[in-house]
Amino acid sequence: MVYPEAMANLEKPIRQSISLPPRVARRVKALARTKKTSANRVVVDLIEAGLEGQEQEKKRFFDLADRLVRSSNPDEERRLKEEMARMTFGE
Repeated sequence: MVYPEAMANLEKPIRQSISLPPRVARRVKALARTKKTSANRVVVDLIEAGLEGQEQEKKRFFDLADRLVRSSNPDEERRLKEEMARMTFGE
């Protein structure tokens, strides 16, 4: 028997109730129909992708900080500072 990816690990899923704005709920249902899966699976996939994206942003920020510390070129330092400011405060 083949188990879904979520059941492959030995952790028991935790039931969580969330409220979605109507526009988001419609998009989730549309994605579920397109992927021929459940809305729950779509929500889990989106959350996992968002968490992974945050981790990648955090890693990128610390990589930039490390490059800034090691840099001896004033132009590169300015560029790295600007890029870190954009990441922190937006455009």
